[in-house]
Amino acid sequence: MTHSLSQNSAEHPLFQKLEKVRRRPAKIRDKTVTLAHGSGGKAMRDLIDDIFVKTFDNSILSLLEDQASLNLAELAALGDRLAFTTDSYVVDPIFFPGSNIGELAVNGTVNDLAVSGAKPLYLSCGFILEEGLAIDTLRQIVQSMKIAADKAGVKIVTGDTKVVNRGCADKLFINTAGVGVIPSKINISAQNLQPGDVILVNGYLGDHGTAILIARGELALDTAIESDCQPLNHLIDKIIEVCPNVRALRDATRGGVATVLNEFAMSSEVGIRLFEPQLPIREEVQGVCEILGLEPLYLANEGKLVLGVPKEYAETVLEAMKSHPAGESSRIIGEVIASPPGVVLLQTAFGTERIVDMLVGDQLPRIC
Repeated sequence: MTHSLSQNSAEHPLFQKLEKVRRRPAKIRDKTVTLAHGSGGKAMRDLIDDIFVKTFDNSILSLLEDQASLNLAELAALGDRLAFTTDSYVVDPIFFPGSNIGELAVNGTVNDLAVSGAKPLYLSCGFILEEGLAIDTLRQIVQSMKIAADKAGVKIVTGDTKVVNRGCADKLFINTAGVGVIPSKINISAQNLQPGDVILVNGYLGDHGTAILIARGELALDTAIESDCQPLNHLIDKIIEVCPNVRALRDATRGGVATVLNEFAMSSEVGIRLFEPQLPIREEVQGVCEILGLEPLYLANEGKLVLGVPKEYAETVLEAMKSHPAGESSRIIGEVIASPPGVVLLQTAFGTERIVDMLVGDQLPRIC
């Protein structure tokens, strides 16, 4: 028996049954990611609805358009410049002490926006999934991203998912892009440092690199060090509140603090002198570095910022940083000097000085 649909097809039993199925909440029944989840069909739609839309739920994402539409008037009310950044995350392993690839992706992009003085607002996320990845693993990663986004005060409003054949990726890779707004009169740049300025960091250095190294299990080392992965935008808000004319500000990720300071010195054509006794490095991190012949200043961080401020603001900024959970172990670690320009010097505990050059090669691949 056939059924014909009249102009009042909305009242037809078949139509009503179809609409009921469409409104039913999607639920992934597969235990692992399959190529069908990247095909563009129902399996992909169910994956997106059940894993991503349900978790990241917000009014912009829920429209399920091919793009996120952002209100320009609301953005303009927050500042006069747009900050835009993107980053990709391929860290191995995807779970490590203190964090995972999803939380890392959100915090890393939030921090890249925040160090410009911007207020981070919106993120996109793109996933490259390997066939065979456990659905429960993906769900756990996505939920950690939601928690990180809420903590940072940002929304994940658009994204993309691709699936590649088994062996063509390593579990999953994530790309995130972010949009924020820079308030007027904020001018933070690596070119702004002047002789006499003071260099600060917000805590212990090298924790992330050490945590990843230990998590890989390639070495017979055991330590309780966890990644320092955290959002820094709220800490930066407190810094700017007490010192609107922050000179330079970066988060010290790949290449560590040494690389950031070399970039500062070259961009501003100044020298920078560090004081070794004032560098906040845990004994465990120092010990691992001594065993493996690594330099803590080059180790990656995922929750540490390096900043330069005028000398008269240094103590006020330090006090403000220590009052925030992300800056409780903040230190003044150095000063800006006129010469030699473009060079970072380390004054050792013995009173001698050595050059801390830009990192050559890679101490540890796939760190973020």
